[in-house]
Amino acid sequence: MALPVRQQITYWTVATLVLVFSLWWLGNVILPFIMGGAIAYFLDPLADRLEKLGLSRAASTAIIALIAVLVFVVLSLAIVPMLVRQLGQLVALAPDLLRSFQGFLNERFPDLLQNSVVNDTLNSLGNAIKSRGGELAATVLSSAMTVVNIVVFIVVVPVVAFYMLLDWDRMVAKIDAWLPRDHVDTIRQIARDIDRVLSGFVRGQVTVCLVLGTFYAVALMAAGLDFGLLVGSVAGALTFIPYIGAIIGGTLAIGLALFQFWGEWLNIGIVAGIFALGQFLEGNFVTPKLVGDSVGLHPLWLIFALSAFGTLFGFVGMLVAVPVAAVIGVVARFFIDQYLHGALYRGLSAQSLPAETGTGTGAAETSDNES
Repeated sequence: MALPVRQQITYWTVATLVLVFSLWWLGNVILPFIMGGAIAYFLDPLADRLEKLGLSRAASTAIIALIAVLVFVVLSLAIVPMLVRQLGQLVALAPDLLRSFQGFLNERFPDLLQNSVVNDTLNSLGNAIKSRGGELAATVLSSAMTVVNIVVFIVVVPVVAFYMLLDWDRMVAKIDAWLPRDHVDTIRQIARDIDRVLSGFVRGQVTVCLVLGTFYAVALMAAGLDFGLLVGSVAGALTFIPYIGAIIGGTLAIGLALFQFWGEWLNIGIVAGIFALGQFLEGNFVTPKLVGDSVGLHPLWLIFALSAFGTLFGFVGMLVAVPVAAVIGVVARFFIDQYLHGALYRGLSAQSLPAETGTGTGAAETSDNES
């Protein structure tokens, strides 16, 4: 016999509170499992395709793990050191950039610098960057290593991802067997909708970030921009947040181009054109092809989720923000649909009216009004 609705709501509310408390209390302890699970979820379709080609699940997982190790080695030896070096150079160059900007304002807008507030702000900013710039870069790197934890990423996360990818289908089947029998069809449908949103958005958007980051980095380096790899990587990574990647990456690239190529307007125009082309390709080809329009995650909802979860749960919250936002969106649409088809919205008169009017013209008019 099914449990009363009030008791079911109590159980689901307690389960939700336990999940939220676990995220807040455990924090970085569950970080490797969240990262490993995300990687396994991201790679599961690839493993399924390899299985369709005749490979076993173990062989498919081993091949994916080998490719991942090769990619990690290439990134560690070739790209990451270059990014770190460019970051250090950019921090060291920041005071010169600020002085150049101050000279430009003094030449073009002398009245602006007569404002003591603007002038004092620029001078204070320059002195802070000059005295604290190296320390700032070191702090950023050390803080990132503290949060991410190099040991976790090198050892624990790959191990968790490997075993979760290996047992993914069995875990899904086991969870499916635990579902309450009275609601199994409804929960399965909600789970399929959540998977559609996540697979359409998360997998697609990560691919968009990789494609655009590679495009920006290669194009900016080919254009001769000194920090092209760093700017392209930042723009690609921030593409996950709508509009933010293009705004920050474009502003940074054009600002560096103005400093490096001042007077060479063709080169500056090429840098600006690279970001314009990137946005055109993203909006018309890359995102529609890889993400699609049916995932149901509005950009404002995504930005709010990232901000809220990042504030409440820190770095772990940023990782789970998009999946949780997708789940909330799917569940909210489900309950809205139930509400629109229920007595609370339609009213008792809408349910009793067809039976009272009987057949004929009155019933037809009622049916037309309801539709």
